[in-house]
Amino acid sequence: MAPIPGSGLAKGLAVTLRTMTRKSVTEQYPDAQPELPPRTRGVIGLFEENCTVCMLCARECPDWCIYIDSHKETVPPAAPGGRERSRNVLDRFAIDFSLCMYCGICIEVCPFDALFWSPEFEYAETDIRDLTHERDKLREWMWTVPAPPALDPAAEEPKEIAAARKAAEKLAAAQAQPAETAGPAEPAEPAEPQEGQS
Repeated sequence: MAPIPGSGLAKGLAVTLRTMTRKSVTEQYPDAQPELPPRTRGVIGLFEENCTVCMLCARECPDWCIYIDSHKETVPPAAPGGRERSRNVLDRFAIDFSLCMYCGICIEVCPFDALFWSPEFEYAETDIRDLTHERDKLREWMWTVPAPPALDPAAEEPKEIAAARKAAEKLAAAQAQPAETAGPAEPAEPAEPQEGQS
């Protein structure tokens, strides 16, 4: 069936008329802050203590906007007779937000939970070169990261917690067992003489 001439125009005008009759809701932005959804992708916050300088975030970033510098440091042995170990120490962690496309790959691939989404969005600059933020600024944004949502009460217990709980129960049972056997010794009953013995 052929469309009626002018039906598209009539539909468009109907949408316009419906929208014109509604009251517009304008948020007065600088005075009233917007209520952002909990999973808003604002900027990336860095939890520096968890960063092991594994470079996974920088390698997986499709825009190459993460800059990491580090040096190796020798750690003395933990026990006498042990050997010295070396570890990476973070010198620089910077993200160029003029290049970042907010895909979140760096946050997903971080194996040590050092990167998080922060809902902060007011970081505009007058010069594009100032959009490269160093680790001090990324650390400030870390404290604006919302707490994770509560777990579903009907959800299965995480494997890590279940394994830790089983290990703790096994250790408690092993410690309780020697305590029971180390109790006060009962006096031994005299053996009854067998027949044929005097």
